[in-house]
Amino acid sequence: MSSSTEQTMTIPTYDDVLAAHERIKPYIHETPVLTSRLLNELTGAELFFKCENFQKAAAFKVRGASNAVFGLTEEEAKKGVATHSSGNHALSLSYAAGQRGIPVTVVMPRTAPQAKKDAVVGYGGTIVECEPSTSSREAVFADVVAESGADFVHPYNDPRVIAGQATCSRELLSQVDNLDAVIAPIGGGGMVSGTCLTLSSIAPEIKIYAAEPLNADDAARSFRAGHIIADDAPNTVADGLKVPLKDLTWHFVSNHVTDIFTATEEEIVDAMKLIWKRMKIIVEPSSAVPLATILKNPDVFKGKRVGVILTGGNVDLDTLPWLNN
Repeated sequence: MSSSTEQTMTIPTYDDVLAAHERIKPYIHETPVLTSRLLNELTGAELFFKCENFQKAAAFKVRGASNAVFGLTEEEAKKGVATHSSGNHALSLSYAAGQRGIPVTVVMPRTAPQAKKDAVVGYGGTIVECEPSTSSREAVFADVVAESGADFVHPYNDPRVIAGQATCSRELLSQVDNLDAVIAPIGGGGMVSGTCLTLSSIAPEIKIYAAEPLNADDAARSFRAGHIIADDAPNTVADGLKVPLKDLTWHFVSNHVTDIFTATEEEIVDAMKLIWKRMKIIVEPSSAVPLATILKNPDVFKGKRVGVILTGGNVDLDTLPWLNN
């Protein structure tokens, strides 16, 4: 396909994280950490919310996308970049490519939120639609890359992307002392892998947890089975968490994650509402899954200082999940 597919089992190191952070600093925000007295009381834990919903393009994925785009040589960049994504990686890669002034093509499920499609187009990306399944997404994408020769920036199974995502937890450690645990949502595992990479390198005493929708619990089942189990087209309100683990992200998850917790659709929506109402910030459903699982597993987190990564804030305001309730 392209050079990056040959790199997929090149395991990034912490030196790659440091290089990524220097490379992407001009193009990202150092996002704030917020706390909530009420949410601390509800959970019995001290929660520190790393607000990637305030990131450029309102998603942590700008970190990995920017690292991949700005790491290309001039010759590689001429052919542009391409990816497949249900939303946040699509718009993040479009943002990064726009910053570098190179073309970007994105294969997106036709069911992807309109707000995310609009953002891709707004950043100058070209969308090619596919059916809402992993198999359709990958088949359509193969045609796109064969035609353009663009560099494939995988949404998560790419060492450049993981090194970029790892900068989020590196920032978090500089902002909050003495964390006992960090929890992040898991779909394909890019953010969790980046968190594993940083914490295992510089703070191995901090436990790493992942949070997943029960309706798309293939990572949790993989974790318990000891090998990747991939669902093709799960249905969940957390649209950013529908994709399966791949070999590179599985390496980090299987070696460094302490446990993976799940939450029902109702629990995810309730946690999302709680964040909106109590913290007065907009997060998308995927971002609410960690809080939902903390509320569901109080004995694990009680009395602990917990970093909670709020991964994004790209929400279609006309189709909020509680409007039909």
